[in-house]
Amino acid sequence: MRKIIVLSMITLDGVMQGPGGPEEDTSGDFKYGGWVAPYFDEVYGKVLKKQLKPTDLLLGRKTFEIFADYWPEHENGWPGINDVTKYVMSKTMKKSDWKNSVFLKSLADIKKLKNSKGPDIQVHGSGELIQLLIKNDLADELWLKIHPLTIGKGRKLFDNGTIPAAFTLIESSVTPNGVIIVNYKRAGKVKTGTVGS
Repeated sequence: MRKIIVLSMITLDGVMQGPGGPEEDTSGDFKYGGWVAPYFDEVYGKVLKKQLKPTDLLLGRKTFEIFADYWPEHENGWPGINDVTKYVMSKTMKKSDWKNSVFLKSLADIKKLKNSKGPDIQVHGSGELIQLLIKNDLADELWLKIHPLTIGKGRKLFDNGTIPAAFTLIESSVTPNGVIIVNYKRAGKVKTGTVGS
């Protein structure tokens, strides 16, 4: 079985839309694209370099289109990205010129992929896909970069359809600019109790 690892840059209020630049994702009249830039420092860069290893990707259609437009010409920023398999969840898209792109149509396709042999699968961006994965308990790990700002409006990581789920911290750090970087792995059911008893 392959692990599905969700990587997301989020604000304190959970916004994940358009972190990389002003034109990255303006849907819904989003005006704050590029909100990660002021927080990028040497520590952040080292974490990204470590996390952006060559491994298969699972992407939603919108994120795939953004990636396919950018990464074929900028592989030096993410060595190996053009050679890994890119699995794309889309009901409308069936082909791409970006090599090693495979199109999935349903949740059953994702479950079949997860149960296959191969490397871990990373999910970047892809808000609707991430929510589908979380709702169906298919995300094994969450690698979050939590930035010290609130935006309010915009697509959020945990917008709809989460299930009660516990996670265990496997790695954490804080950058000089105040970004909390945490990696969690799925850890069973939510446990409750009474504090102090």
